[in-house]
Amino acid sequence: MKQRITYVVHDPDDFNPSQLHLSPTNDSFTLDSVNAAKEHRLTFGLSELPQELYRVLRQCHELHIRWASEKPYASIPPYVSRISPGLHAFFTPHKGSPAYVDLLCPLLKKVFGDGLKCESPQDTFIGMPILSERFSMSSASQYYQLLPSLKDLVTYIQQKICATSDPSCQTHAASLLSATYVDIDYDTISHALVLNVFWDRAPDAESWTETIALCQKADHIEVGVLTSEKAVDPEDLAFSGFLTVIGKDSKPSPTRFSFPARHHPLPSSAPPTPPLTYTTSFRQPTGLHPTLLLSFPSASLTPPDETCALHAYLTLPAALFIDKYQLSDPLFLSSQHLTSLRSISGATDLEAPVWVVPEWGSAALLELAVPASPSSSNSDSDSASHSRSSSPPNPGPDDWTVRIPLHLRYLSPNANASGLAPVAAPWPAVFWACRGEEGAKMAASPFDRVNLGYEGLFGPKTMFYHVPPAAANVSSEVGARLVEEIRVPVLDLDQAWYVEWGTAVVVGLGTLWVFWKLFEIVRRDLVGGTKVEGEGKKAQ
Repeated sequence: MKQRITYVVHDPDDFNPSQLHLSPTNDSFTLDSVNAAKEHRLTFGLSELPQELYRVLRQCHELHIRWASEKPYASIPPYVSRISPGLHAFFTPHKGSPAYVDLLCPLLKKVFGDGLKCESPQDTFIGMPILSERFSMSSASQYYQLLPSLKDLVTYIQQKICATSDPSCQTHAASLLSATYVDIDYDTISHALVLNVFWDRAPDAESWTETIALCQKADHIEVGVLTSEKAVDPEDLAFSGFLTVIGKDSKPSPTRFSFPARHHPLPSSAPPTPPLTYTTSFRQPTGLHPTLLLSFPSASLTPPDETCALHAYLTLPAALFIDKYQLSDPLFLSSQHLTSLRSISGATDLEAPVWVVPEWGSAALLELAVPASPSSSNSDSDSASHSRSSSPPNPGPDDWTVRIPLHLRYLSPNANASGLAPVAAPWPAVFWACRGEEGAKMAASPFDRVNLGYEGLFGPKTMFYHVPPAAANVSSEVGARLVEEIRVPVLDLDQAWYVEWGTAVVVGLGTLWVFWKLFEIVRRDLVGGTKVEGEGKKAQ
């Protein structure tokens, strides 16, 4: 197993190299009150994995699992890429290996929880449209489900991977419960499983005070403590700091480097212009055709470059869907502050109820319209009065609000005293997509995340400037979530006996009425036949 641990200091002015200590024997490294984000990268060989996990991976050409927390967080370069909160799985089967159909979904349920709606990749996963065939980092199919916690993953690691005699492994596994996001990657080229865990800050304190020690003398751990710097080229990210390798005869060495990156933070805005953020909400009342609202401060909607276009990538559960025919009308799109529906895949049947939809849901990429000038405000006065269902503030009169029309499927009946069922929708990923320089080699980045669901919809030289959610500024607020929830009326099974008995009575009365009418017809025919026969005899 190989390990790489990277700390990126939040405020370089508060950092001093004296906060780093390497033991004289070079078998441990200590950080003392370092306020930073942290990424822990572990690389496992296939021989180090449980047999059940190995059997599934050898049937995969590539498998990429992404999990993001529902809690808001502030990003920091180079960890600025974002996805909707929840569990994402991107999968490409190995040619000639059909056994994955029976193994992958049971493994996902065992690792992440039995509540996953996953039967088989052929039925549950959705195909991913690739608009750029040149882009090689795109999987064939995608799966998604809201997953608030990684408790089942922690239990699986502690029971199946950690040795009972290794308490440090148990502790490290438990630390996943406080992670901001977790990435798991496997492909047939590397024949290795890579686990990336990211924390935007120390879980239980404002800074990291911890000691990184070797589990075995033969191991070594790469550790870097970095600060972000201004890069010379717009495609690059630059850093300086200290690097060391625990387990080798080396001291922390100062370093400075830069590299081209696909994902970038937004350029800083000059005061008094507020930073560009967005909020997500549903227009109230939602009804059976809810409208998703994305609100931005109008004064900040300035693209980083003239080649940039603003996009939103939606990941919708099966209960919600987009009508692609509705979004094919340019006039309607313009009225909703939309430019185009760039891509949609998954469960898009307009009539099917949720219980007959085998797919997990659908994914859509929308290009958003922006005001003609930064000072333009939303022309719809009603946007300021939309009530919100989560902690971020209501859209104001100076906000630019994009409206995305959605539709609800009929939900399965349940035993609920209120007769309402919750439907949750994660906040979308919002970003500027910009054309990069032809000579940029973005694949050289050691920190960029790939297989996020939307890169394959753009060219290989595209740069993404990610717009953070406004809730990231109030992440300390208890209960803040990057998930919107609405209540949908459903048939209450506890009260369904009224419907059952009422239907039975109506059907019974209707049947009696039909029989009564048939009886009247037969009786009239019989009486009429007797009269005709008697009149004939009298005439003779």
